[in-house]
Amino acid sequence: MATSRASTKKAAATKQAEQGKTPGVKPADPAMTAGGGEETTAPAARKKAVRKKAVRKKAAGKKAAPKKAAGKPAATASGKRAFGRTGATSEEAEARASARDQATLAKIEKSAGKNLVIVESPAKAKTLEKFLGKDFFVLASYGHVRDLPKSGLGIDVEHDFEPEYVAIDGKAKVLGQLKLAAAKAREIYLAPDPDREGEAIAWHLATALSGKDRPMHRLTFNEITERAVKAALAAPRELDMNLVNAQQARRVLDRLVGYQVSPLLWQVVRYGLSAGRVQSVALRLVCEREAEVRAFVPEEYWSVEAELETEAGERFTAQLFRVGDKKLEDRELKAEGECLRFIEEMRKAEPIVAEVKETDRQSKPRPPFITSTLQQDAYGRLGFGAKRAMQVAQKLYEGIPLGLEGPVGLITYMRTDSTRLAGEAITELREWIGTSYGKEYLPDSPPVYGKRAGAQDAHEAIRPTSALRTPDSVRRFLSEEQVKLYQLVWSRAVASQMNPARYKATSIDIGVGRLGLKATGSVLVFPGHLRAYGETDEERSSRLPPLAVGQKLRLVDLHPEQHFTQPPPRFTEATLVKAMEELGIGRPSTYATIITTITGRDYVNRDGGRLVPTDLGMAVSKLLVRMFPDVFDVDFTRRMEEELDRVETGEDEWHAVIREFYAPFKADLDRASADKKALRASLEEKTTILCEECKKEGRGESFLVRRFGRNGPFYACPRYPECKYTRPVDESEIPEDLGENCP
Repeated sequence: MATSRASTKKAAATKQAEQGKTPGVKPADPAMTAGGGEETTAPAARKKAVRKKAVRKKAAGKKAAPKKAAGKPAATASGKRAFGRTGATSEEAEARASARDQATLAKIEKSAGKNLVIVESPAKAKTLEKFLGKDFFVLASYGHVRDLPKSGLGIDVEHDFEPEYVAIDGKAKVLGQLKLAAAKAREIYLAPDPDREGEAIAWHLATALSGKDRPMHRLTFNEITERAVKAALAAPRELDMNLVNAQQARRVLDRLVGYQVSPLLWQVVRYGLSAGRVQSVALRLVCEREAEVRAFVPEEYWSVEAELETEAGERFTAQLFRVGDKKLEDRELKAEGECLRFIEEMRKAEPIVAEVKETDRQSKPRPPFITSTLQQDAYGRLGFGAKRAMQVAQKLYEGIPLGLEGPVGLITYMRTDSTRLAGEAITELREWIGTSYGKEYLPDSPPVYGKRAGAQDAHEAIRPTSALRTPDSVRRFLSEEQVKLYQLVWSRAVASQMNPARYKATSIDIGVGRLGLKATGSVLVFPGHLRAYGETDEERSSRLPPLAVGQKLRLVDLHPEQHFTQPPPRFTEATLVKAMEELGIGRPSTYATIITTITGRDYVNRDGGRLVPTDLGMAVSKLLVRMFPDVFDVDFTRRMEEELDRVETGEDEWHAVIREFYAPFKADLDRASADKKALRASLEEKTTILCEECKKEGRGESFLVRRFGRNGPFYACPRYPECKYTRPVDESEIPEDLGENCP
């Protein structure tokens, strides 16, 4: 098996890196997630920031620590805190870790001659053990075992951007156990997740275990079921170096951007800020939308609504849409007076049905979930953020204990951009639909869903591993959030294989003298796929009474309604995911990480579900776009993602992609580094607030400017360092002169 691609400068350094002993470098935990996070902060100064933060926190704690109430200690020896939550002590955590290590070593001791299977997580390991039998034993690597060092760039820019990997801090014990197990095993199967991140984990494991002289295979499956796992065992494969190199390319790009742009932000804006190759483009989208919202000038317009009643007493509403033979344009009525004149005119006439149009309308089922649509519907229907949705989905994929049945993987792999389903899954879904709902709900042939432009189609859509395992049948074994998400996935997959819903749509034109009212509605005739997945607000029926041409109606009420045009809506997590997908920014595995990053770094706040950039976020985005007009451009990022996708398919060589990116990036970096003073000045906002210090000292008029510091925006005199006057932006923070001496 091929186990080497990226190399360090020297063979000896490579060997030391694999053992976690790279000279001069102290390894640390990686800035990675299961989906492949971005590097955003440079190392040396970050350590300094942590030390400073710790000192400040300690000092603040001493200064502000409240006195303990008598008989109510803040924490007890058992770990019970004042607010009632029980937390494990460090001794208890160490005891659990020690017990886990002893259990692992005992398992390894009994494993001689067996086949070793390595996965990322203990939960996945437990589910797999149920299927594999006595000839196999399963261990977890707990994610990545090697990564770029945090204490340096870790990329040899002078030698074709070769990454310099080190063992991750804290993984020495895990690696030692895996090496011990590999030495006893007959064969080794590497079974991390079936995507580029999983392939990279497998490659790093293969590199670390390469000296054990055991046959090594790559094992992939889209669902953790006995059928899928045994099929994978029957056809193991070699490592896919295209996938590995695609992950390496993304990792290197993200490190180059994060570790070289972030220090510029520190020098120009404030210390401790970060930038990322894709996160900063997502931030730009949020900030540009906010600029549109702030610049929007609402326009007033009016409408006229009538309440009508039939002879049978059935009431409904209609809107004014016609004056004579002329249809009113959208938002044509601009004043209340105009509406009142029309209302007065209609009060003098009798409403008569002039036209009734009935048409048949269908609502087709939507495809089974891909990653982005799962995140969107989890937000819209359940209120789950992207990160929470993916965390719950990961647990459902890896396996949940179902009583005597043991751990069971309930859904297929949740990082995918494909809407296709496996043939056996379609057959099972159709059988369940026919039996449970009836043949009328089943189309003659399975629906076919198109492939989205740019989709890689590497894995099938997200679905239940068995349609027969209904949400009600597993409800008692799942947490509340697991039940909700499983119900969503199961229902969407079932609905995707059902007949369309059918509506009877009705449009009624009602004459009132020379004016015309219009009423529209629809009635659900056959629920089809809605039987499984339900209706959205837009799909819910609005019923109209049966009406005939020439039928007279009674005018119950008429009233004008004032409206204002609305600005474009701010992004929610769901709509930002949708925008990133449509624009080609990021990939399914990165959406949740991107949103978590920009909301976790004081760049974006959540306001009632909407994403609102902070002043800091607006300033950072403005600065990054000015410093790096190419790198943080939407079209450039989309093209970059497409090139990285071509690395994954073997069409492009990954070093060449990095070289092509780095030349213009380095030019922008050098230009920005030489122009820090002008960049800093570009962030200053002039105000009409006079500097009190300059006025008092007789230096003449000086108007304060708005700047950014360590604690956020503040006002300062532009004559600094001659005048060092500053004041908070928030007037409530300005010290008040009480006219008293300090005690």
